[in-house]
Parts: sequence; C-alpha cells; structure tokens
Amino acid sequence: MESNKLIPIKNLYYMLSYAFQVLKEDAYKKLSFEEFENAGELCAAILAKGMSSQIKRGLERVYVTNSEAISSLKGKIDISESIKECTEVKNQMVCNYDEFSVNSYKNQIIKTTAVQLLKSGISPARKKELKKVLVYLSDVETLDPYHINWKVQYNRNNQTYQMLISICYLVIKGLLQSSLEGSAKLMDFFDEQRMCRLYEKFILEYYRIEHKELSAGAPQIQWALSEDDDFDMLPKMQTDITLKSKDGLRVLVMDAKYYTHNTQVQYDKHSIHSHNLYQIFTYVKNLEATNSDKNMKISGMLLYAKTIEQIQPDNLFHMSGNEIEVRTLDLNQDFSEIKKALDGIADRYFADDVIENFVG
Repeated sequence: MESNKLIPIKNLYYMLSYAFQVLKEDAYKKLSFEEFENAGELCAAILAKGMSSQIKRGLERVYVTNSEAISSLKGKIDISESIKECTEVKNQMVCNYDEFSVNSYKNQIIKTTAVQLLKSGISPARKKELKKVLVYLSDVETLDPYHINWKVQYNRNNQTYQMLISICYLVIKGLLQSSLEGSAKLMDFFDEQRMCRLYEKFILEYYRIEHKELSAGAPQIQWALSEDDDFDMLPKMQTDITLKSKDGLRVLVMDAKYYTHNTQVQYDKHSIHSHNLYQIFTYVKNLEATNSDKNMKISGMLLYAKTIEQIQPDNLFHMSGNEIEVRTLDLNQDFSEIKKALDGIADRYFADDVIENFVG
C-alpha cells in the first residue's frame, strides 16, 4: 500500500521521542542531530544505541533449564535419559540444571530484529553499529519473525526494554509488510496500523509533557444506562486522548486518526467518515450523560493526520449542545509548526488554564 503522507524522518524521530521519553536521555541526544534517509535507518540507529546502553546497564537474564550429558554432575540426574542414551559408556550422566542466561525472550526479539535489519537495505555504517551489539547476544536464539508474541511483561528491573521492544515491533511489522518475493525491502514508512498507534501515543504524550496545566489521559467512558441494564454485550468506549481542565469542568475528547484517505467518497461527494463521527459523538454524549450532575463543558475532536489529497476535513459542528470539531494536523512541516498547532488546540479549549499556567 502506497502512503499518501509525506512525513520527514526528523519529525518521525520527534514523534518517537514524545511517545518514548527515554529517547530524550543523553545516550540518544546525538541522534537528534543526525540525518536519516528513511525510517529503517532511524530505527536501526535507535536500536543500536539503545542496545549499547542496555549492555552497559546489564542485559536481562533469566533462568533457563538445560539438559545434557556431562562428566561432572550438575543439577539433577535424569536416570531414565542416562540409561536411554547409554551415557555410562562415556563416563557421563544426563543432568538437568538451571542456568542464569541472557537468552531471554526480550533479547531474542531484539536479536531477531537486528538480524532482519541486517538483511534489509540499511547503510554499511548502520550494519556495523548493529553487528557490534550483536556480539553480546551471541548466546541468544532468534525467533520466527512471523510468530513473535509481542505481549511481553515489564517490571521495575526490565522496564528499560519497553522502548526497545516497541521499536522492534515497528521494524518487524514494517519489514514484513513490505517484504517482496522473500527478500526484505527496506521500509520508507510504517504501515497505516502501526503509524496510527504511534500518532495516538505521540499526541497523548505531547499534552502530558508540554501542558501540565491540563490532565491528559486515555480513560474509558461509561455507557449511560439504567441500573438494571446489562453492560456485558456493549463494546468498550476507549478514548485516544482526553484533556481536562484543572477543575475538571472542561473536557476535550480527542480521537487521533491516521488514514490513507481522510474522507469517504460516494458519487464524487467527499464527507467525513461516518463511523468516526458517530463514535466521537457517542463518546461525548455518554460522558455528558454520566456527569449530568456537574456543570461540565464537553467537546469532541477528530484529529486526522493530513494527507496529500486536495480535500481535507476542517469543520466545527454544534451538535445537541456540544462542539464537535474535525481538523487535520500536517506532519509534513517543521516540527515547531506541529507544536504550535497542538498548543493552539489547548489554547482554544482551555484558554484560562493556559493563561493561568503561564502567569504562575
């Protein structure tokens, strides 16, 4: 699928930096000054730099059970296997023992991703960087990239892996999406589904970091039903971004949309995607109904990533007492202009809070 969005790689890096704050640490600062030809080069650089930092911190280790015939006893002796293998002839016994190994599933994902990148068309300099860190993963197995389980668990000891695994996810999905006749073709862009997730996370984290005068989150909205009604069969209303004023009386529910086509066309007439409009309207009205005892001003917004198509949605509607805005965000411009557009949204809906925060 050919993309009709033109996003400078530098902006892609900034989006990743907001989505994953670890990229703002000193170890990654040099990357912000580099020029990258495509997304593959950028991800290879982040992965090489990230693994280098992780190696200094210490690679994740897990206990792995080994079973082998050895001369010096170790762990538990497997009598049945020893008899079966006739190991007494060689003065050996089959032993089962645990070993504290770097062959963890997270390290396997990272090694698999690095190997896939080496097969793609990244520059020799990037390949050299990846090969340096792969030396430290020599005892780590690789996985089938088509069957990786991405639902990995994180805790206090391995949370530094979260960004690395997320980059691996983008790389593997992008490379597999663009694979051609068995050879990996270097991705110039992430596919729509992956970019949609990054776009959502970037906007949410931007408001969390740059607008601390607001409360930014992605809560679920409850259906406004009677007490006796059954909720089980109803879908969850999961917001992408919800911004609230300090007093909680002004709310903006935002849905971030990253599509190949930002409008639907029927009989040569362009219109807003109906299911998007129904969705944001439903979110706003149910949030209003479940907070009817409060004097809240609740608005909704569909924020599309701008495409190169001539017709783009840019509308403000007043629906049943609520403002529903549909607008586009141009990612193909200097990042300072992207920030200005996002700041403008906060200013428009929470002007008093913004002024108060500036004065304070």
